[in-house]
Amino acid sequence: MTSNIHAPELESPLGWLNTDKPLRLAHELKGHVVILDFWTYCCINCIHILPDLKYLEHKYADKPFVVVGVHSAKFTNEANRQTVRAAIHRYEIEHPVIIDDQMKLWRAYAARSWPTFVVIDPEGYVAATTAGEGNRETLDTTIAAIFDEHAAKGTLAEKPVTIQLDGHVEPATGLAFPGKVLADRDNDRLFIADSNHNRIIAVTWPDAQGHCTLIKTIGSGHVGRDDGPAESATFDHPQGLAISGDTLYVADTENHLIRAVDVNTWHTTTVIGTGEMGYDRAGGAMGTGQEISSPWDLAIEGGTLYIAMAGIHQIWRAEMPIGFARALAGSGRENIVDGPVETAALSQPSGICLHKGKLYFADSEVSAIRGIDLASEQVFTLVGSGLFVFGDVDGDAKQARLQHCLGVTGWHDTLLVADTYNHKIKSVDPGSGHVTTLYGTGQPATTGSDGALGLFEPGGLHADGDDLFIADTNNHRIVHVNLQSHAWTELKIASLTTPATPSDPSNANDAGKVVVPLNGSLTIALDIKLPAGAHINADAPVSIRIATADTVLHQETRFTTETPVRIKLAIDNDTPTDPWRIDVTFVYCTDGTESACIPAEIAWTCTPIPTADAPAELTLSARV
Repeated sequence: MTSNIHAPELESPLGWLNTDKPLRLAHELKGHVVILDFWTYCCINCIHILPDLKYLEHKYADKPFVVVGVHSAKFTNEANRQTVRAAIHRYEIEHPVIIDDQMKLWRAYAARSWPTFVVIDPEGYVAATTAGEGNRETLDTTIAAIFDEHAAKGTLAEKPVTIQLDGHVEPATGLAFPGKVLADRDNDRLFIADSNHNRIIAVTWPDAQGHCTLIKTIGSGHVGRDDGPAESATFDHPQGLAISGDTLYVADTENHLIRAVDVNTWHTTTVIGTGEMGYDRAGGAMGTGQEISSPWDLAIEGGTLYIAMAGIHQIWRAEMPIGFARALAGSGRENIVDGPVETAALSQPSGICLHKGKLYFADSEVSAIRGIDLASEQVFTLVGSGLFVFGDVDGDAKQARLQHCLGVTGWHDTLLVADTYNHKIKSVDPGSGHVTTLYGTGQPATTGSDGALGLFEPGGLHADGDDLFIADTNNHRIVHVNLQSHAWTELKIASLTTPATPSDPSNANDAGKVVVPLNGSLTIALDIKLPAGAHINADAPVSIRIATADTVLHQETRFTTETPVRIKLAIDNDTPTDPWRIDVTFVYCTDGTESACIPAEIAWTCTPIPTADAPAELTLSARV
């Protein structure tokens, strides 16, 4: 199995993530079988192979075996620690990742495509190289043979290297990487794909301050594909949503299924897909007999459901409710080619909408907004021109640039776009292709310096009238924007808890009775005492929520490294005097040669006592 090619050492000036120490082939990884996974987090093929890597990691967990993700970025936005760290948590990656600054390791190992796998033997030599999807069995066989060979040679490490992975904190918002959102003003409700909680959330239409009430949680929160009642149904990282009458359709992305939820009974059924990822690029089978691949978004008109099939670079349509599904556009070749639907080329379509008789889609890997004239069955492009042509440029169609856009929705005579890797919402004129930035700072943020809306890789959006709802994915929140006044607020969903850690007074610091003003403003200073040599991680959002059992008084998400964390809470006669629970979630990092980033949640409970001469500031302290 060994070759005479010595594996280049793993070094990067941007360093490592998801590990408490650097890992070098000549030191920590000596005597180990190592798989290098060259990936970039935008890539659907890279997402598809993560289950294979998890399978191998679990199978060889007691052996000296390590998977190392080598993140060799395609897009500019992917080439920094903050966004890669978020992707590691979003994809629930269970191995260390090295940031391949300037693609130095990519060149050193002669990688040519994402994903590429390099297997390194315990003596530090390249044993095998392969690329693409569908290589689980090949890798497994290769690893087993290397172990046999080196067990006989006596060159295996006595035990696996110990690696402390970065943890992930459950945000105080109750959501985790929400992917898509659907507004249903006719019935005064919203639906949210709470993707990393593997569930769908139905809530009431929010008031002007963003307050809304939980109607129903659909899904237990466990990964699976069980049909049935809301409490026991299971999903796997769902994304797109579409509603027709009493049926809510769900793109159950990582199950490779389309699910249907009866919004009267909240019962879930599977309507399209076998549950296994398929490579059929024609379709023509019925319902659960038709294999599909990574459906990412949905749109519906009459009985026709349109599916953005990101996994095979196509748009499909299905006749519902019978579930007869077939390809509509895209040859399956990843590129940007206009023309007849059967010969056009698409690139990981991830957002879709119907608008004024045309079907528009966000073609993410070519950073394009494209459309299908359903009458003539022709594909056309408004903005975008190539797999490696991207940027953050407004203006006319020829000069405008987007960066890995994931969402699109219609609003009056224009299109609104989630320009995901630019952390912005932009408008695109369907006639001219002219692009204008509406919201976002261009960098990961929650709020701009002037109080304007900041975003962090928004994955979906939906406009209903002049109300725009944004799935601000990496900030773990839904944002409501009035498109006329541009006022915005986070959604504050009363009674929403996470599947794993519902709010429980027993895990909070009891501050007892506290005096608060009768009216006006109260500043609450959360004095968080970190271990020596630790600091709040500026790359991860801090999530704060103040609530009673059935009312959210305050919620905000921010980036900060400062402590105490100060919150301003408006107090009036309507402020509940029931016990408050204050939650703050964040990530802190330790310094030193073996630094680590650790998720933390601190909670307090207190009973407010309105008092005329109460101090204007309340300090609550706790130690991590």
